[in-house]
Amino acid sequence: MDVQMPEMDGLAATRAIREQERSRGGHIPIIAMTAHVMHQDVALCLEAGMDDHLGKPLRRVDLEKAVARIR
Repeated sequence: MDVQMPEMDGLAATRAIREQERSRGGHIPIIAMTAHVMHQDVALCLEAGMDDHLGKPLRRVDLEKAVARIR
């Protein structure tokens, strides 16, 4: 999930998805992808309900590891 999207940012989108999951069940894995990599930025993503965080520029090996962690 891109954190900086127009109209609804990734944090708000994640919160909306997690709210729907609470009423309907299930869990959609969400990994943040953003250039914001400071500790507080990572914490905001995880607090919003994202499962993991990856900084840009994205490296394939990091994406593969993140996907393996959330499976």
